[in-house]
Amino acid sequence: MATLAYLRVSTDEQAQSGLGLEAQLAAIRRAAGEPTAVYSDEGCSGGDPKRPGLLSCLEALRAGDTLVVAKRDRLARDTFLALWVEKEAKRRRARIVSAAGEGTDSDDPAAVLMRTLVDAFAQYERAIIGARTSSALKAKRARGQKTGGYVPFGFRLAEDGRTLVADAAEKAVIAQVRQMRADGWTLRAIAADLEARGVLTKQGRARWHAEGVAAILRQAA
Repeated sequence: MATLAYLRVSTDEQAQSGLGLEAQLAAIRRAAGEPTAVYSDEGCSGGDPKRPGLLSCLEALRAGDTLVVAKRDRLARDTFLALWVEKEAKRRRARIVSAAGEGTDSDDPAAVLMRTLVDAFAQYERAIIGARTSSALKAKRARGQKTGGYVPFGFRLAEDGRTLVADAAEKAVIAQVRQMRADGWTLRAIAADLEARGVLTKQGRARWHAEGVAAILRQAA
């Protein structure tokens, strides 16, 4: 009978204390001893069902084995996904144990209820994190700050490396593109005109595509 450890951190959680892979493994060792094998997913969401580490861990489970996690939300932050993982483990006649307890010590009604509540709160927390992130990004965009690696056409980065400021030349191009579209030009025709006039894309390329023109029209709307 083997003990398989599963570890997971998402991109947002890697910078937070207590959630790192080493901390999870230490918690598992304290609760269940040295695992037979360790599987992990780094930078993966708890709502992603196609994590290679998790899938490999489930595939390796045999009858009598134990899959151990530091906390149940390492398995999933989605109630349906958590239920699927549980069923996969049971189908292989293995069990899942959390180093934090969380109702994984037995399958009596109270323990099952505890696991269900823990999984539901994990999903709720994931939704709250998503809502807060969305709000923060919206606020940054309202302040004209960069929210990712992409700088939209019509803007450039200020000297601080994060604030967006208008690019007059590109703004003029946007105005021209919008007028041409209003006059009935097709996206391909607009792209061909931009190429003919030597207007460069945001990536500095001379070649324009209809998709790029459409993207400019969407962001300028």
